[in-house]
Amino acid sequence: MEVAIKRLPRAELLVALMLIGLGAGARLVPHPANFAPVTAIALFGGAVLPRRWAVWVPLAVMIASDLFIGFYDIMPIVWACYVVIALASSTWLRRPSLLKGAALTVGASIFFFMVTNFAVWAFGGMYAHTADGLAQCYVLALPFFRSSLLSDLLYTGLLFGALHYARAGIVQLSVKAAYLR
Repeated sequence: MEVAIKRLPRAELLVALMLIGLGAGARLVPHPANFAPVTAIALFGGAVLPRRWAVWVPLAVMIASDLFIGFYDIMPIVWACYVVIALASSTWLRRPSLLKGAALTVGASIFFFMVTNFAVWAFGGMYAHTADGLAQCYVLALPFFRSSLLSDLLYTGLLFGALHYARAGIVQLSVKAAYLR
């Protein structure tokens, strides 16, 4: 039996968009290397926004922030990774749970690490185009992966946690409004 994706009420959609905007701003402020909220935004957007928004929100974050940060050779691959992550989230997190969210967050971090570092090896000149060069690329990128994984877990938890508490607040406001009538 197919379950339809539940669309957010207008107030919850506004809260979700504000949270994404706050997360996107975090990419432009000074932060440790690879400690940014974009994977979390893709995961969160995929789970709570209509699919077309889920895809465009992380792309808009990257395009806008890359205009300030600067462009780089593997930029289309990085952007494509965020689209895939948002699409995976829109499928996997139709009915979110802590276990599914944590598993998808870790999986998204590993996916991003594997694809982008393969692209650095394949299209860059930093490493020999051999199996040893590829291995060296992945090994030297491990400290960045640790930062990415930690930030993905932290920011994803913050976004979903904030939405949870916002929903609870919205429900409480609705109940209180009913008593005031």
